[in-house]
Amino acid sequence: MPEAEADAKVDAKVERARLVSGPGLLLVWLYGVMVVGAVSRSIYQISTEFDRAPLAYALSAVAALVYAFITYSLVRGGEKARRAALVCCAAELAGVLAVGTWTLVRPNAFPDATVWSEFGMGYLFIPVILPVTGMMWLRKSRAAEPTR
Repeated sequence: MPEAEADAKVDAKVERARLVSGPGLLLVWLYGVMVVGAVSRSIYQISTEFDRAPLAYALSAVAALVYAFITYSLVRGGEKARRAALVCCAAELAGVLAVGTWTLVRPNAFPDATVWSEFGMGYLFIPVILPVTGMMWLRKSRAAEPTR
């Protein structure tokens, strides 16, 4: 294998690993926990009592998918994954703010809570803190990239 090709592979691995180093590792862990929580909650609620609060349970499933995609993107690493995670974190924050506001303004629209209800109060406000922290890390990881 030519030396330049070997160096390119090493550089690619370093770039991919950068997203899960330092604070990125904590983000992956927290998003992983949120995936498990949101998936478990939505599967149980959709399979046992979907007719009670279909909107709330569907939104919890959407939250689970968003968390899973962000976790995957952080672990995958690379510039495309970083950008995709950044867009997803922004969409997640918009969702948390919209659903959180909606549940406070019209609580009767949600007979049961979602992961994002009241800005994630049932999850210690992690759903509103996590995307902000994620976007900060993803922007910083881009800024810290060495220039060539």
